[in-house]
Amino acid sequence: MLSKNDEDFIRYWQKNRGKEKKLLRQLFIGLPLGLLIAGGVVLSLDLGWYSRANMVANTQMNPYVLLIAVIGIAVFTAIFYKKYKWDMNEQHYKELLYKKQQADQHAGAAN
Repeated sequence: MLSKNDEDFIRYWQKNRGKEKKLLRQLFIGLPLGLLIAGGVVLSLDLGWYSRANMVANTQMNPYVLLIAVIGIAVFTAIFYKKYKWDMNEQHYKELLYKKQQADQHAGAAN
């Protein structure tokens, strides 16, 4: 028998799984996390804690390359994080459906 929480998750995921899989939705919802990680990269470069990397960055780095890299990191992280979360929810959903099916079969066999 499934708990109320599991039943609620099954109903929620049946209703929202298609909407959660859309690429733009994944991008916009995951973007704050992506920007946070990209901001950490920029902060790391700005603080200059690794002096040799800081010297190389100041002499050879094009600011447009840095901007493109930061945007790329933010977008990749946002999409990857939300796709991973969607896959985990989908796996949990399938496991709960299997568990529910097994419980129904055992209840039917007992009657």
